Amino acid sequence: MNLLTKDFDYQLPEELIASRPLVDRAASRMMVLHRKEERIEHRMFRDFVEFSQDGDLLMLNNTRVIPARVMSDDGTMELLYLDRNTENTWRCLAKPGKKLREGGVICVGGCRGEVVEVYENGDRAIRWDAVPDLQKHGHLALPHYMKRPDEESDRERYQTVYAKEEGAIAAPTAGLHFTPEILAKLPHDFLTLHVGVGTFRPVKADRPEEHDMHSEKYHIASDVVEKVNAAKRVVAVGTTVTRVLEHLAKNSPAGHRLPEGTHAGETDIFILPPYQCKAVDALLTNFHLPQSTLMMLISALAGREFVLHAYAEAVREKYRFYSYGDCMLIL
Repeated sequence: MNLLTKDFDYQLPEELIASRPLVDRAASRMMVLHRKEERIEHRMFRDFVEFSQDGDLLMLNNTRVIPARVMSDDGTMELLYLDRNTENTWRCLAKPGKKLREGGVICVGGCRGEVVEVYENGDRAIRWDAVPDLQKHGHLALPHYMKRPDEESDRERYQTVYAKEEGAIAAPTAGLHFTPEILAKLPHDFLTLHVGVGTFRPVKADRPEEHDMHSEKYHIASDVVEKVNAAKRVVAVGTTVTRVLEHLAKNSPAGHRLPEGTHAGETDIFILPPYQCKAVDALLTNFHLPQSTLMMLISALAGREFVLHAYAEAVREKYRFYSYGDCMLIL
């Protein structure tokens, strides 16, 4: 299958991009894709429980978004925290990069940082005399398509209600629709994948297989692995959950979805047609950017032509798109 990046394109009117969330998390619309019949159903997310079956396990990502974007005290430079190399050294994106070459200095919240390394991909390693407090000085790195700075309300609303493990730069947005009341009705468990900046990086290569896929850290406990292996059907909430489960499934023994034991590490798995999922049976996801790795992932699960047909219908029906938008359930 010689697909090109442009084969995952679609046209989206700008007014359908959700720049702010609904007041009620569960008030989102939900497009349901029935793969076998290639049938589309229009429902509300509140109906999600109706699609649950005996033996289902709902798998969610309990990462917590940190306020990773900071401005210099003089307002001329911006950093996006990516990771911590050592106790006082951050790996960051810097803007504008020309001001932060090796040896360059930035001050954030009175803390002085020096660029000690510039990586091949442009990331910076910054060593601090005292580490800035992200909770006090940081801002959420909302996706660029929202075209607005973060607000105080985003601190709560750009998190899932079950967010626990700090470390994500972006939210696992399929989970934003859940309320504690809905979750309590469904057998579920958690893994952790810290969503990185690579989620927003476009596919610039003409051929998807030439794209340099980003890597993200994950963790899943052994008792959760046992539940995944025992489930009749695994319903992944989001592409992040799908990536972790499918990454591990590559090395699973016959008769098991996943290898036994606790697993932690990094994954750069790139799921695109004609990949066949081995661990995930159904997926709840939001609507994704054209020509993105996430469009490719859901096309592997539901079929590219069916997905593009569904997206065209979502545009006609004026669904809300992207992080704060409506959702799609692929069965």
